Amino acid sequence: MINDLKDFSNPKKYNSLPSIKDQDIDVLKNMLSTMLLIRKTEQQLALGRKDGLIGGPVHLGVGQEAIAVGISLNLKKTDRVFGAHRSHSHLLALNPDIYKLFAEVLGKKTGFSKGMGGSMHLFDQSNGFFGSTPIVAGTVPLAVGAAMASKMQNLKDIAVSYIGDGSVEEGVVHESFNLAKVSKAPVLFVIENNLFASHMHISLRQPSDMISRFAVANHIPYKLLDGNDVISIAQNSKEIIDSIRNDKEPAILEVVTYRWYGHVDWREDIDVGVSRSIEDIKNWKARDPIQRLSKSMINSKIWTKDEENELINKIDMKIKNDWEKAMSDPYPSKESILNFVYSED
Repeated sequence: MINDLKDFSNPKKYNSLPSIKDQDIDVLKNMLSTMLLIRKTEQQLALGRKDGLIGGPVHLGVGQEAIAVGISLNLKKTDRVFGAHRSHSHLLALNPDIYKLFAEVLGKKTGFSKGMGGSMHLFDQSNGFFGSTPIVAGTVPLAVGAAMASKMQNLKDIAVSYIGDGSVEEGVVHESFNLAKVSKAPVLFVIENNLFASHMHISLRQPSDMISRFAVANHIPYKLLDGNDVISIAQNSKEIIDSIRNDKEPAILEVVTYRWYGHVDWREDIDVGVSRSIEDIKNWKARDPIQRLSKSMINSKIWTKDEENELINKIDMKIKNDWEKAMSDPYPSKESILNFVYSED
């Protein structure tokens, strides 16, 4: 049925190991390393927030790492990527500079946005990340505009708009789908469907749990994938991104996943979300994209547990050093508070 996610949203399904047959070993190791880096970076942010070291809210995507990692594998630095309010992974998959992310979230002048943006206002244009914002769906029309600009400039660059299932309840998303289609804008809408908008399950908000039904309504090509299988995401996003570059048409990629933490900060929110339970979280953790890839590589004898432990120790040390360095960095001066409100260009 066109309006049904079927088993993708069932936490007890899709926990088998991904097939890595004919995959490049170095690429597999890179994807595993990047997912681990993102996971442990966000866990450090969760701890920093819990300990009161981070002043503003932190929206974490632990459990969703495979999406940005698999897609970013097929992007160029000149592509134009736009995030939302849960975008640490989107940025780090393009540029794994966790020191600058730590500094930004801590409000330090050495951060991505000079400490002025915090967790939700990230920007790294030199690596293709054109910004994130806490305004739900606020960057979606910007991504369409960036795609139209690329087309007018006769470039092969595309735009990418990361949005959640809750954002499609904003009218501007549907206007953006329509405009992208009629203008043939080369934009990829990535719908990270984690089944919850803030604390409300999708069944309480929409008549169907399948967001890509709106792709059908707008005659936009789409794919519906397991969002916790980085191999599937990498392979399918390559196909769809190549098509966007060549045909100058939009496409939608719906990836079904689950965030281990609640809507904001370190809590699991099992007491405020309908249908969100300890049992559900446990079953979704069995679909962990990192462990599924790691086990598949180990079973294929291209990776060992000792290598993984060595990698984890290396990442842990980097996180420790970068966090301590960011903690010791200076805050922006009071005099600079209005310096970056408007561009001087």
